[in-house]
Amino acid sequence: MISIFYNYPEYPYIGFKDQNLKTPLSFPKQHQNIQPGFEYLMSPPPIFDNPNAIPSNRLQDKVAIISGGDSGIGRAISILFAKEGADIVIVYLNEHEDANNTRQVVESYGRRCLLIAGDLRDESFSSHIVQSTLHTFGKIDILINNCGVQFPQNSILDITSKQLRDTFETNIFSFFYLTKAVLPYLQAHSSIINTTSVTAYEGKKNLIDYSSTKGAISVFTKSLALSLADQKIRVNAVAPGPIWTPLIPASFSEDEVEIFGTDTPLKRAGQPFEVAPAYLYLASDDSRYVTGQVIHVNGGSMV
Repeated sequence: MISIFYNYPEYPYIGFKDQNLKTPLSFPKQHQNIQPGFEYLMSPPPIFDNPNAIPSNRLQDKVAIISGGDSGIGRAISILFAKEGADIVIVYLNEHEDANNTRQVVESYGRRCLLIAGDLRDESFSSHIVQSTLHTFGKIDILINNCGVQFPQNSILDITSKQLRDTFETNIFSFFYLTKAVLPYLQAHSSIINTTSVTAYEGKKNLIDYSSTKGAISVFTKSLALSLADQKIRVNAVAPGPIWTPLIPASFSEDEVEIFGTDTPLKRAGQPFEVAPAYLYLASDDSRYVTGQVIHVNGGSMV
């Protein structure tokens, strides 16, 4: 079992009901030179599980496919869904150690976990994901489109055509591909949930291409919800603000990492375990009358 309890005396933190669960208010300088980054290299590791949460079997025996489920927000979703009774399919690029760590935790909660590594920019890979899931679990109930990359640039003039393609193909094309592959196997009351971002609503001057993809995801969510309403398949999204995930040290400079999230009204970055319950709500029967909506989990930013 991976520990979720951290002693972090060098930096200020905020405590929760269980004082072993301490959320940092700032971070040590660090940087990773690869996208989308590795969670096992982060200091401190993101908090992906809330020991105070009491499971209520809201996803009992459901099967969820989660892209980018190996780490960050995806890891927190995978583990929370497993606690609530779901079997998990984690789709990831090449972060094998992170993926295996997440599978270990999922299985510790008594659920099965299938790992599928590959590049979602390749449309044919989505068909492989679906067939592997059906072969292992026999059905699909929930799709979480969550993978993403971001490459900060000071000017639009610095965004190369290759970067533009990589960002759009990873962040939005993959959502189309995987949704198209999964859709024929979804039943009424299935749920699709997309990860957008606060940047879709506020913009970000050094993330022009990334913010554009997140805006596309928000509209994709609303349009797809309208398209699938007659089939009683719900489509919603979550728009996180600054969350402590591998994408942060993989994207930003050491100085930017140190102050990451401190410009929010709550004066800190969020942790993955604080975002995952929004996905649980949208995946469960609690939200049967909710479709085409975006839940904002952003530390108080007014969007």
